[in-house]
Amino acid sequence: MKSVFLRSPAKLNLYLKVINKREDNFHNIETVFERINLFDEILYTELKENKIKIITDNKDIPTGPKNLIFKVVKRIKDDFKIDKGVLIKIKKRIPVAAGLAGGSSNAATTLLALNKLWNLRLNREKLTHYAREIGSDVAFFLYDSSWALGVERGDKIKPLNIKTKLWHILVVPRFRVYAKDIYRALNLGLTKNAYNASIFIRNLKKSNYLYINGSLLNDLEVPIIRLYPRLKGIKQRLKLLGIKGVMISGSGPGVFGIVGSESQAKSIKKILDKVYSQVYVVKTY
Repeated sequence: MKSVFLRSPAKLNLYLKVINKREDNFHNIETVFERINLFDEILYTELKENKIKIITDNKDIPTGPKNLIFKVVKRIKDDFKIDKGVLIKIKKRIPVAAGLAGGSSNAATTLLALNKLWNLRLNREKLTHYAREIGSDVAFFLYDSSWALGVERGDKIKPLNIKTKLWHILVVPRFRVYAKDIYRALNLGLTKNAYNASIFIRNLKKSNYLYINGSLLNDLEVPIIRLYPRLKGIKQRLKLLGIKGVMISGSGPGVFGIVGSESQAKSIKKILDKVYSQVYVVKTY
């Protein structure tokens, strides 16, 4: 039986500006994605029987039609009249509904895996077409790029040639936040900000940490903290530990800070481990 093994990375949003609401009830945004070295591991094995089987070590992950991986496989099987099945084993390491796009990354990884497993010969344009139909963050993970600019729904991707590598402390509280709830609570009249993505990207290219920290932006933070005020306490705790660049990623609740080195990150992690159960040291990947 043929098999494909791939790692599925997480992301952080270091810049997220909400432009306006679209007619389809989504929002136009401008965001800078950073791929980080926090991975799910997924093994895809072809089956002779025409079934989609998903096995995971995380009991909170659906293994049926509600799983994005399942939806991707079914769509590809239907479109290409594939009469074979696939067994998918997921070793889940990315926290669920944490603003890290674990589900979107899994969906993109599945597109790439099936393209290999079933020799579909889909180019990136065709893969991106599927990705944009599945979800807003999915397309980013089709690119082998550490950094990218996302516009429209965040699904139109421009890879960025940036060599900067950042170290982060990442704290993920044990509750889930769903993007649809945050966008529903968003007041666009309160999202005015002088910074723009081009300024942030320019500072990022120069590895100008002072200005990177100062120009972090997430327009979703106000409604997130209004709905989940305990996240404000996590942000404050990180700042008290001397971390300058502290922000919620995407729709949360993952909170990250930018640190100067791996050793500094590990030292801070030892302190935070006494308070929080999900603390990660991650870097740009």
